[in-house]
Amino acid sequence: MPAPPLLTVIVGDEELLVDRAVAAVVAAAREVEPDADVHDLVPSQVGPTTLVEVTSPSLFGDSRVVVLRSSQDLNKELATTVTDYLANPADDVTMVLTHAGGNKGKALLQSALKAGAQRVDCKGPTKTSERVAFVKKEFSSDGRRITPDAAQSLVDSVGSELREIAAACTQLMADTEGRVDAETVARYHSGKAEASGFTVADRAVEGRLPEALEQLRWSLAVGTAPVLINSALAGAVRGIAVVDQPARGVGEAELAKRAKVPPWKLRTLRQQARGWNAAGVTRAMEVVAETDALIKGAGRDPEYALERAVIEIARARGGARS
Repeated sequence: MPAPPLLTVIVGDEELLVDRAVAAVVAAAREVEPDADVHDLVPSQVGPTTLVEVTSPSLFGDSRVVVLRSSQDLNKELATTVTDYLANPADDVTMVLTHAGGNKGKALLQSALKAGAQRVDCKGPTKTSERVAFVKKEFSSDGRRITPDAAQSLVDSVGSELREIAAACTQLMADTEGRVDAETVARYHSGKAEASGFTVADRAVEGRLPEALEQLRWSLAVGTAPVLINSALAGAVRGIAVVDQPARGVGEAELAKRAKVPPWKLRTLRQQARGWNAAGVTRAMEVVAETDALIKGAGRDPEYALERAVIEIARARGGARS
């Protein structure tokens, strides 16, 4: 993978695509320098001296990646500071600006482009046909195939939110082998129920037990297969385990591969991993394994098994055990 350019501007307001574009630049930088420091900043975190601090020469010659998100929201003084930096960027800093597009902060965007920044456009799909094409690309990028009618069925089931579509694709690829057809999609998805499976998992690993149980009951009520919900729980716990104590020198792309998530989701996983420790992760992994056996025949009540799993996982956050 070639080294990324010193300046990159990511333009668009589709969060998923923006996050993926940022992750791609970070991954490329860490392919060249695995220990590169990453400073991922939003305007509220940027003060008068922040840019100087994160771009000043390192005592050890370490390379850095500086991401300034939502650059259109920087105030005039900070935008001027960034513009001045762009005129003479440091040669050991990879700078990434994200910009929503539109007229707000346009002068900074133009300054970056005039300085030679590589532009990456992140326009999300607006038509159903474009979402279907997105689904096909998700599968082909992973070396998989999905039939046209299956891709259409998946979009019809999930809706227009790109993150949910991407998550549904990831889950289907994790749970199936070979070509995915419409019958497979129908087996895993009923209306919009599948989204709640991921929501159940997210709330559980975040320790938000009442919300997790509420989402679980709703999901079961609308017919979501218990195996799909437990698969989402397993995926969430696996992701926590991977990002909680990553091996030194492992790049973002490899970390995402180990967690079995798209690179853009690593930031969410890292936020969710706060409050977890090794004992809690071990317990949560035991729970999902036990629940998998229970809902596949070892137990009599899959719904009770899932409710128990959600409670145990939420309690395991921080290492607690029941």
